[in-house]
Amino acid sequence: METYIVSALKYRPQAFDEVVGQQAIVQTLENAIEKNQLAQALLFCGPRGVGKTSCARILAKKINSQGKENPNEDFAFNIFELDAASNNSVDDIRSLNEQVRIPPQVGTHKIYIIDEVHMLSLEAFNAFLKTLEEPPKHVIFILATTEKQKIIPTILSRCQTYDFKRISVKDCKEHLQKIAQDQQIQFEEEALDLIAQKADGAMRDALSIYDRMVSFTDRNLTVKSVSENLNVLDHESFFSITDLILQNDIPSILLAFDDLLKKGFDELQFIVGLGSHFRDLMMSKENKTLHLLEVSEGTQKKYVQQTLKTPLSLLLSGIDLLSKCELDYRNTKNKRLLIELCLMQMASLHSEEK
Repeated sequence: METYIVSALKYRPQAFDEVVGQQAIVQTLENAIEKNQLAQALLFCGPRGVGKTSCARILAKKINSQGKENPNEDFAFNIFELDAASNNSVDDIRSLNEQVRIPPQVGTHKIYIIDEVHMLSLEAFNAFLKTLEEPPKHVIFILATTEKQKIIPTILSRCQTYDFKRISVKDCKEHLQKIAQDQQIQFEEEALDLIAQKADGAMRDALSIYDRMVSFTDRNLTVKSVSENLNVLDHESFFSITDLILQNDIPSILLAFDDLLKKGFDELQFIVGLGSHFRDLMMSKENKTLHLLEVSEGTQKKYVQQTLKTPLSLLLSGIDLLSKCELDYRNTKNKRLLIELCLMQMASLHSEEK
């Protein structure tokens, strides 16, 4: 049987132009290599799964080739990866300090990538200080971390820091779309939109969820199957609930909420999602703020249509009620009643305005 490779590994970026959602950092690094102005100690920090280690590996390959790719040359043995989570003692760093003194046999630089650098002990950090401040000319350190606040200030001051951002839902969805097309997977755009939202800005998480959904749906990603499997409510659910609120149809609202609970959706997730929906309706009121919606163009049009019949006062009062409901949720015993009361109050808001 052919060995299965997960998408997170199969589609891992091999060049800077393949990196998703970090254009500013990629451009800065490429310019630094081209002008030979790269610092000897770099710190890549940001959330998990946004491309820190991938960018470190790509940068490491490009440094020795000085931006000129030569397929006949392999500088892989000049790149050393160290996992600080399992090599966090002062002895590990002392050993590293001794290794960096030896110049490279081929190429111009030795590159040390230290992942999860915040896991180093205080003694290890202190042992690393002098080497990091005055490294040999042939050495470049690339440190990567998800928790910048845990790194001691004396280390931070010696590094050129690059802050990686969460990958937007739009960028994430577009990347998933390319992969689905490459694998000849049938998909609905909204289904990929749900996966991108669930990943919360982490491309690695998005690819893991995508693999699971492809297996679950038998290579046919539909909104219905993905939302049920991920236990995430799709936009249509919130559009229909909002329509019922605008109609002041309290019995139908309660029945729709009951139906969602029977399908296994989480009560708190529903409240948080409805709050986000009302926020997006507010952003849809003006063309200037429309780009703040992280949704597909088709869904964006639906928001514009619904916000035209939704008064701003209802949106503001609704968001306030939902925020209070979310705060009270953890402290109340009858959680369902709390949410039902909130929905009834929201429906009553519109009837009072008529």
